[in-house]
Formats: sequence, C-alpha cells, structure tokens
Amino acid sequence: MPATAQSSSIGEPLDPLPREFAALMRPEIPGLIKEIGVEVQRTYPVYAHLFKGPHSDAIRQGVEQALAAFVERVADPGRKSALRDELIRKFGRVEAYEGRDLDTLQGAYRLGARIALRRAKSIGRTYNLSPTLILAFADALFAYVDELEALSREGYLMVQARAVSDVAALRRQLLHLVVAGPPLPRATIAELCKEASWQLPAECTLVALRPPVAELVQAGLDRDVLADLSLPEPHLLIPGPLTAQRLAMLDSALAGTPAVIGLTVPPVQAAHSVRWARHVLRLIDDGIVADAPLVHCEEHLTTLWLLSDPALTAQLAARELAPLDGLSGTRRERLIETLRVHVSTRAPAEQVGEMLGVHAQTVRYRLRNLDNHFGDRLLDPDRRFALEAALRSLHLQGGKRVD
Repeated sequence: MPATAQSSSIGEPLDPLPREFAALMRPEIPGLIKEIGVEVQRTYPVYAHLFKGPHSDAIRQGVEQALAAFVERVADPGRKSALRDELIRKFGRVEAYEGRDLDTLQGAYRLGARIALRRAKSIGRTYNLSPTLILAFADALFAYVDELEALSREGYLMVQARAVSDVAALRRQLLHLVVAGPPLPRATIAELCKEASWQLPAECTLVALRPPVAELVQAGLDRDVLADLSLPEPHLLIPGPLTAQRLAMLDSALAGTPAVIGLTVPPVQAAHSVRWARHVLRLIDDGIVADAPLVHCEEHLTTLWLLSDPALTAQLAARELAPLDGLSGTRRERLIETLRVHVSTRAPAEQVGEMLGVHAQTVRYRLRNLDNHFGDRLLDPDRRFALEAALRSLHLQGGKRVD
C-alpha cells in the first residue's frame, strides 16, 4: 500500500510487526546501505580495506541482502533467503581467513542494527507510528541480528574446521615422509613443515601403538606431536627426547592403549626406530617381552638383536651346538640349559646348580661332559661369544619371558 500520512492506521504491531510496515522500510534500504558502510568503516577501520578491495561488491551485496531479507520477512514472515544465508556465512568465512575472532563482526552487525533503528524512529515520527510498534520493531531487529550472527558463526567454524583438518592432513603427510625411510626428501619436507607450522627437530622419538586406538588419544597429545592413528600400525612422532613432561603427556593421552616407545634418533633414522618399536610389540604378543602400558624399546635392545633374524640365529645355533647332535632329546636339552647358564654367568657349579635347581655335583658332571663334546671351543673367545648368542636366542625363542 502507498506510504502516506494515513499509515498511522497501522496501529499496534501484529505477530510481531504489521506486514504493511515493510512498505515504509523498502525505500530506506539504499540510504541505509550507504550510511551503515560509512559508520562501520569509521568505527571499525579494520574493515576499510574490505569495503574498498576486490570483494567490495560482495560485501555491499551482503549488507543489501541482510536488510532486504529483514524487510521482506516483515511482509512475508515465512519467507527464507538462501542467497542471504550464503552471503552472511561468507562474512564469517572472511573473518576466519583474516585471522580475527567474531567480536568485531558482531559489533558491526549491532552497529548496523542501531542505525536501522534510528531510521525506523525517524519513519515513526514522520508517519505518527505508535511507540509500541517501534519497540516491536527493535525487538524483531535485534532478534534478526542474532540470526545473522549464528549464520556467520557457521561460516567461521567451517573455515576453522577445514584449517584444522588441512593442517592435520599435512602433518600426517609429514609423518609418512619422515618414517618412510632415507633418503629424506628435504625440499618437500621443508615445504610441508612451513605449510603445517611444524619444525623438523634435530632428533625425535617414535612410538608404536597397538590398534585399535581410542578416538580421545589424539586430543590428549601435545600439539607438535605427529600422529596417524587410523593406520593398521598406528604410530606417533614426538619431537626431541622423551622428557619427563613428554612421558607424562603420553601416559595420560594413551590412557592404557598399549605402546612401545622407540629410540630417540635423528629424523633420518626414524624408520628404524618405529620398526624396532613394532618388533617389540610383536615380542610382547609372543610372550617374550613382558607387557606393560608403556614399554621402552631401549630396555630390550639385546633381545631385538638376537631375534632380528630368527632363521639366521637358528643356523648359528645349529652350527655351534652340532657337537651335541648325537645325544638323545632329554639329555641334550639338559646339557644345553646347563651350558647356557654356565656360559652366560661364568658362575661356580654351586651357583649354577641353584639356578637350575640341581645339585652342584650334577652340574660338575654335566660340565665334564660338555668339555668332552666341545673341547677347545669353550676356550676360544670368538666361538664362546657365538655360542652364547645362539644359546640366548634359543632361550628367548623357547617362549621364556625376559624382563
């Protein structure tokens, strides 16, 4: 209906504003856009470059859509505007890209609302509208601002979530490159480090985890820890050595997830560290290494070495224990066990007997038999070392746990 002085017949607001009020507001939109733009730039100088930059048309369009959608909603309360929603979300995305929080944008929205309310009061005086109607307009306007803020927050959080996801993907790629083994692609890693805001350390500590890994583990890790917990063999990379603080962090984050802490090594050796840690996990599964929430690889280096190539150590054992091949099974096993304890401890017969649970005289009898079979081999340092390595590996592979 035409905007005339008789518009005072609009009277009290209806649910919450009379639809005819939209006809009074539409002609004001162009002037409001200009006034809001000037006031926002004056109050928030940080937005001046946006209003004058390459996205100025989109910003003005967003302001126009925000105002027009409000007016059209007064005329048609059920009306929606997909274009307005997308433009307002874009405002939120711009804030995220520019590195600001949402307080400034929210302040700009409220400033715009105050300017619009001031214009509504002027219209009210011109058309002799009731104060109750202007109050209803103010309520509706600031409720509308809340809606704009919610839409902007959606866009803002979308960018933040994507940024976190992108950084996480970059860091997983970094982890893959570092543990893939030498030679490290230095240029590629340097570029990824820059994009992921991560610094390649002089040394690092690898951690092998037993799947499945709880989703909460990632949240408990320090921000600079590289992790890929979705792999069949999940692992972590902790920059630097495993300090007391790092160990406490790891213990808290894993919350009981079984893990083996690898050796602290230069990044170029990270592949070896995680490989050794995974091997210890398998030895735990085999009952060779004692289980615990956190097992340290460095405490089992000899075991790792002796069992690094079972087929080879089996050949070594066959060669070194060949002098006993002609003996029966039970007798041969007793002599091998006595020889293992004797060679590894160099203890007297009484002590060896205590370890084996037999009388010292029995030990002496067995040792004489061993001398008869091996002869000078037990006196040769190199052969004695090879024999001890073979005996230890057989003992480990026999399923007897070592701590």
